Amino acid sequence: MKASAGKGRRVLIIVENLPVPFDRRVWQEATTLRDAGYQVTVISPTGKGFEARDEVIDGIQVYRHPLPVEGAGALGYALEYGSALFWELRLSLKAARRQGFDVIHACNPPDLIFLVALVFKLFGKRFVFDHHDINPELYEAKFGRRDVFYRLMLALERWTFRSADISIATNESYRKIAIERGGMAPEKVFVVRSGPNLERLQRRPPVPALRRGRRYLVGYVGVMGKQEGIDLLLRAVRHIVHEQGRDDVHFGLVGGGTELEAMREYARELGVQDYVTFTGRVPDDELLDMLNTADVCVNPDLVNDMNDKSTMNKIMEYMALGKPIVQFEMTEGRFSAQEASLYAKPNDEQDLAAKLLDLLDDPERRARMGKIGRERVERVLEWRYEAPKLLQAYDHLFAELPLRGRQRDVAG
Repeated sequence: MKASAGKGRRVLIIVENLPVPFDRRVWQEATTLRDAGYQVTVISPTGKGFEARDEVIDGIQVYRHPLPVEGAGALGYALEYGSALFWELRLSLKAARRQGFDVIHACNPPDLIFLVALVFKLFGKRFVFDHHDINPELYEAKFGRRDVFYRLMLALERWTFRSADISIATNESYRKIAIERGGMAPEKVFVVRSGPNLERLQRRPPVPALRRGRRYLVGYVGVMGKQEGIDLLLRAVRHIVHEQGRDDVHFGLVGGGTELEAMREYARELGVQDYVTFTGRVPDDELLDMLNTADVCVNPDLVNDMNDKSTMNKIMEYMALGKPIVQFEMTEGRFSAQEASLYAKPNDEQDLAAKLLDLLDDPERRARMGKIGRERVERVLEWRYEAPKLLQAYDHLFAELPLRGRQRDVAG
């Protein structure tokens, strides 16, 4: 990529749901823009291991803010999002004074950051919407209903798209939503997939202790939330252990989230707690140890409108490490994995269990599928194939709205 492409141009990235650089997609975007000559500033929440409120990482200014509560219900979400908006606006003003910026690049969820962007559009700033989650479908997946709040999610999504100068979609399903539901012109919607970084996802020798004395290990990495299907996976574990009589399989589940403690308790209720390790959120080294030790990796995400249309980073991370996968049949999941995965019947824990055992008992098939996945990442899905698409989107933004000298910053 041309290091001078973004010379003289300044970008402010705002992300709310994960700290940076822990949010891998956002950090890859930030470093790609930096390498192309853009000056990049990022606003994100704090998180475990990312408590510093003001620091420079690899030439990128990062401002972080606290999130005192994690949303669980209408009041919890209102407090979380209200606090986030306050800090995002405050830190945006700080960034405007210190670094300046020409573009706000907002990463959802939630679909509220456009309110911050609208303030700065009054001063000639551009707004790029980076569409990570489809929030109406996410709301329905969490609460199982289409009520007034679902309709509010649709309205916020529509207002976000209408405020954006361009939008970035993580796959073709999201691009279709931007055009059909968001009303964006097709030429203003760019697909930039969340490709894995093979420099970070390094293959390394297994750590036998993680198998807890058992022959096989099944690995999972991801959020512990209601729509991730961890309860289905635990019932599949019960089927494998108590109904199929297999005591040679252990399960290593990496990740944190609002349902982590509930899932630990559910494992105890099912009588499978000795067969499952919940690590919580851990550093990359521990995550890589678990996945490199795994014989098979699993994605138990529930089949619903949200997950069917979403690209799951965990799938491509499994593939990058050469691991065969078992998941439920879904549109974007099959697009990513193709022949590197087996596909269970939708939301059927017994079929999920059967597919896992089929793979565990067939080492040649595991090796073949793992090789297919790794090669697909190397040839098609790695971030280096997506980075130019991000820069093309920015080229379009500035070609359509060229800088007229140095824009006036909010602070004067």
